[in-house]
Amino acid sequence: MISVHDGPLSTQHSALSTRLGLVVEGSLTKGLTARLDGSCSVEDVRVGRFVKIRGEHFDFFCLITDVALGASSDQVLADPPDPADSFLQDVLLGTATFGSVVVQPMLMLNKQPADQVAPDEMGRPLPVRTIPVHFAPMDAATKDDFDRVFAPEGEGSWEIGTPLDMDIPVRLDLERVAERSNGVFGKSGSGKSMLTRVLLSGLIRSGAAVNLIFDMHSEYAWPTRDAGSGLMLRSLKDLFGNARVAVYTLRSTRPRPTGHRTDGDIRIGLNEIDIDDIALLSELLNLNETAIETIYLLQSRFGDTWLRDLLEMTPSDIKAFCDEVNAHPGAVGALNRKLNQLRQLEFVTDEHVSRASSSLELIVNSLERGSNVVLAFEHESQLLPYMLVANVLTRRIHARWTARMQAAHADEADRPPLLVITVEEAHKFLSPSAARHTSFGTIARELRKFNVTLLIVDQRPSGIDPEVLSQIGTRLTCQLNDENDIAAILAGISGASHLRSVLASLDSQQQAMLLGHAVPMPVVIKVRTIDAAFYADVMAGSRGPDFPDGKRARDFASLPDD
Repeated sequence: MISVHDGPLSTQHSALSTRLGLVVEGSLTKGLTARLDGSCSVEDVRVGRFVKIRGEHFDFFCLITDVALGASSDQVLADPPDPADSFLQDVLLGTATFGSVVVQPMLMLNKQPADQVAPDEMGRPLPVRTIPVHFAPMDAATKDDFDRVFAPEGEGSWEIGTPLDMDIPVRLDLERVAERSNGVFGKSGSGKSMLTRVLLSGLIRSGAAVNLIFDMHSEYAWPTRDAGSGLMLRSLKDLFGNARVAVYTLRSTRPRPTGHRTDGDIRIGLNEIDIDDIALLSELLNLNETAIETIYLLQSRFGDTWLRDLLEMTPSDIKAFCDEVNAHPGAVGALNRKLNQLRQLEFVTDEHVSRASSSLELIVNSLERGSNVVLAFEHESQLLPYMLVANVLTRRIHARWTARMQAAHADEADRPPLLVITVEEAHKFLSPSAARHTSFGTIARELRKFNVTLLIVDQRPSGIDPEVLSQIGTRLTCQLNDENDIAAILAGISGASHLRSVLASLDSQQQAMLLGHAVPMPVVIKVRTIDAAFYADVMAGSRGPDFPDGKRARDFASLPDD
């Protein structure tokens, strides 16, 4: 037998050449223990590796969750050999002393004859409901095994990375990614922006969905240098061209770098800001519940001009208004002062903005026509502009897509294209208190009902409303250190106790664990490097969606729930 030392695992394809050990004990709920062969060093296996166990009737695909040392006799441990005595150590290795691993079965594939297998179980991964027999061989996974479990190579799949210590592509089915809301999580500096860039490139390349990207740090709109690797990264617009990607930014009088080309600037009228937008910003603006109740009084009195009328009120106007509606002058005066911060934003205008002249309407129309949109917050490092624009625009999109879906159900119009909205600092929009005020919360909870899903990027998943987090289909998680964040990621996941050690073992850079809807089983990967080969792959298969009539993209609103 050839040991796993004898060459890269990706080049070994026979079952015997990749054997690691034998199953010796275990259970379905607690996992299996496999004793490593004497030729396999315990240092050659790592937590998070993908392995296969060859049972009698099924192949079991498993994840290594723990590594341990064992001995057949306590006497060996009481009188260990001298480290310099390599001969005695070799004699004991594999017999008196051995390594073992704990593995958690994640999937199984039926390998019985076709006439003995139910039609719905033939050739597809099945949930694990049994375990292999004693002494079933455990193999290192090969390329053929990954091809059996993960998405095959093709126009609808995209390489997201490679398994640890293996040069085998792990591909995602992009249509399954796009049909549910997804999350990219990781602490600051763990590489979640690079992972997001890889995923967005695949979505745009395939045309699986049209994308709206709220680019808080202007990482995707223009070329930028990666802080970790020092590489200059191409923008999405450079990769896919003007016909596929449009870049918008906020109106500003500040000078713009020469290379920062845009398709338009956004301005928002005070009349376009709604009560829910203010409620979302209540923490940033230091507003209390009384302030929100006062806004309802203002809106009932002035309609959609309530904000401009409030900001133009003099002390005598405030007193007259309070006498009319029985409000407290102090509360209205405080609201006037605090909301004046919105007026100081350069892109906010006092002018009444009609639907025909609205830059927000321009972006919505671009998305409907199938143009991917990156909204770059060029000079803004504050949360206030980002949260205001993201909520105002998403609220409008949700209303438009809802109306179009209702018209489509009545056979009066085509369905809108599938839209994926990427939002950073997601916990600010989806916290338990904020989720009920935002369209983001509605979209995340209602999934594909209106053909809109989210790609949320965040470093604090524990800050997201648990109800919303439970609806996240696929979770792509880089390193997290906080126990609350790790618990939030694994909430509702089968076998979470086994995955905790895997997630905790991720390196601080370029590693991620994938689990959920778009991946048949959890897997730890080295995230794909963005280099010349990556760009060549993007351009080789890049194709645009035919979204204007909604015919090209799959309609996930009509699919049954899993």
